[in-house]
Amino acid sequence: MADGSFIDVTAADGGTFKAYMAKPERGSGPGLVLLQEIFGINAYMRSMAEHFAEEGYVVLVPDLFWRMEPDVCLGYSEEDFGKAFGFYQQFDVDQGIKDVGETIAHMRRMDEVAGKVGALGYCLGGKLAYLTAARTDVDCAVSYYGVAIEESLDEGRNITCPMVFHTAELDKFAPPEAVAKIKEAFAHRPDFEFYDYAGVDHAFATHGRDSFDKPSTMMAYSRTLTLLRKVLGPIHDLSHLWDMHCYHEFATRDVHETMKTMVAEP
Repeated sequence: MADGSFIDVTAADGGTFKAYMAKPERGSGPGLVLLQEIFGINAYMRSMAEHFAEEGYVVLVPDLFWRMEPDVCLGYSEEDFGKAFGFYQQFDVDQGIKDVGETIAHMRRMDEVAGKVGALGYCLGGKLAYLTAARTDVDCAVSYYGVAIEESLDEGRNITCPMVFHTAELDKFAPPEAVAKIKEAFAHRPDFEFYDYAGVDHAFATHGRDSFDKPSTMMAYSRTLTLLRKVLGPIHDLSHLWDMHCYHEFATRDVHETMKTMVAEP
C-alpha cells in the first residue's frame, strides 16, 4: 500500500506550499510529479498518486492554487465546477511552472527518490506537464488532454525529454483542430508520442465523472507506464530474481537471502 501524507515545499520567492506525497511500499523509487486538474488536490488526484506509488514511484502532487487559496479540494458538482473555473481563470501559469520546478528540485533532494523524475498532468495539468518539459530539467512528461498547448508551440523547441500526449476525440476543451496543430508542430519529433481515443470526451480518465471511460483509461495508463518504465524505471530483472529466489529457497535455504529476492511491485 502507498503511504499518503502532505509535506511542505519552499517556493522560489520564499513562500511555502503543500504537496501530497505517496510512496511505494519499499519506501523509495523514481520520482513522479503529478499535476492537478482545475479542482485542486482532490480525492481523484490523491488516488492517482497512491496508484502510481503502488507502481513503484515516489509521487508529489503540488498545491498549485495555493497563492489564490491553499488546500483547494473540489468535487465535480455544478457548484464546484464554477469555483474551479474561477481558480483556472485567475491562475498564473508562469508562476505555477516555477512552483512545479521547485517541486522537482525538492524531489531530487529527497532521500526516498532514487534516480530520475517525470511529470504527468491532466487537463490544466496536461498543459503544465508540457510546459514543465520545456522549462525544467524533468526527464519525461505525460499530458492527458492538456488544454491550450497549441498556444505555446514555440516552447516545444526547448523540450529535450520524451513525451506522451493522450487526446480525446470529443474534447471541446482540447478540440481536434488544436490537437492537429500540436501534431503538425512536432511531427519531426520521434520522441513525442500521440494517442487519440475515439468516442470519448475530455477527462475520460477521471473516475467519478460522467466522461469516464474505462477501456480508454486502461489503454492510456498502459501507454503511460511504458514511457515511465523506459525512462524512469523501476526495472526489475524478474528472470534473475526468480533464479536467485529458487536457489536460496531450495538450495541454500537461507531465509534472509530468499527475502531479498522478493519485490513489492512487479
